[in-house]
Amino acid sequence: MSQLLSSQSSTRTIDETPPLPGTLPTALRAELVAFRRDLHMHPELGHQEFRTTAAIKARLEQAGLRPRTLDCGTGLICDIHPRSADAWDGVRPLLALRADIDALPIPDTKTVPYRSTVPDRAHSCGHDVHTTVVLGAGLVLAELARAGQLPHSVRLLFQPAEEVLPGGATDAIDSGALDGVGRILAVHCDPKVDAGKIGLRTGPITSACDRLEIALEGAGGHTARPHLTTDLVTAAAKVATEVPALLARRVDTRSGLALTWGRIDAGHACNVIPQRAELSGTVRCLDLPGWRVAPDLVHGAIDEIASLYQAKPEINYIRGVPPVVNEPSSTGLLRDAMTARMGAGAVESTEQSLGGEDFSWYLEQVPGSMARLGVRRPGDRVSRDIHQGDFDVDESAIAVGVELFTAAALLDARRD
Repeated sequence: MSQLLSSQSSTRTIDETPPLPGTLPTALRAELVAFRRDLHMHPELGHQEFRTTAAIKARLEQAGLRPRTLDCGTGLICDIHPRSADAWDGVRPLLALRADIDALPIPDTKTVPYRSTVPDRAHSCGHDVHTTVVLGAGLVLAELARAGQLPHSVRLLFQPAEEVLPGGATDAIDSGALDGVGRILAVHCDPKVDAGKIGLRTGPITSACDRLEIALEGAGGHTARPHLTTDLVTAAAKVATEVPALLARRVDTRSGLALTWGRIDAGHACNVIPQRAELSGTVRCLDLPGWRVAPDLVHGAIDEIASLYQAKPEINYIRGVPPVVNEPSSTGLLRDAMTARMGAGAVESTEQSLGGEDFSWYLEQVPGSMARLGVRRPGDRVSRDIHQGDFDVDESAIAVGVELFTAAALLDARRD
């Protein structure tokens, strides 16, 4: 693995500093693609990632590292320290690189050799790529440490259950994932950004996302005599349409608080008014102030509308995740790292997504930033999205992510 320590003459640098070491050799590049394909073929849902955890652990141990399984049973923490005791004094905070390792409960509809072998399970959010990127960065940084070229301690964090509210990040934190950490970085696949590029944004880059479940109850009856009943179908329809409108007038519009329904269920016969109706959906918000007041506002709006129709509401408001708010210095570190590896043209601005991400829980405690990792094949203008059965990536993005993280680790040390 001596090639790990070489520097490419074509690498662009910032401030005319010497080229950074830690570029990715061809052999490891091919191994990482194969590792990602193996994960893709064997997807596991949140808190069930036992095979995935074992595969990561085995490869890290092969590299001479000592990973530790999280207390929840899946996921890993693995620290890489400089060889010199003088370089690592056990006091300076670590840089953490985070990956999520779980898959989604949807079928893989692609026709590729590495298609999922598990029915109704697929890595359709790119977590297999995130995992492989952090693994690859760890292998490169471990080699740098052995050669005395790693100036700063780094923690690899492989987190379970990102897709399960409130997110496996809370399990990782409970297992000590942030103990001693001063900064945390992550990437997320973006099929709207070309491979070879990343998208960055300072401030909120994702949105808060909570789940809402409502049951409305009342006296049912014959549709010929709705005046003698609690007309739950009408009540449910009014809650579905008027509660979102009411919320829009009770919070700063810049917070972007939005309640969107995904399910309504009421009744079984055309001439019977039911005694129960159910609705469920998501509450999304662009900023932290709006997210913090959302539960009270939602409860109040539902009670107000339901009472107009004498319906009794049972509300289950399930707290999800706050927005991912990228800290300026950490975002600048990712920008500098990508510029050092591939030039300023490899960095583009990105917009805030309405999707949720439990990386936000880490940023409630330590500064950090998440980059959008381009995975679209350059020139491909077919519209694709994550959480779809046909989602796939340009696998050259793996090497881009690895070199982004290794550069960030080296540059972060220079900021001490």
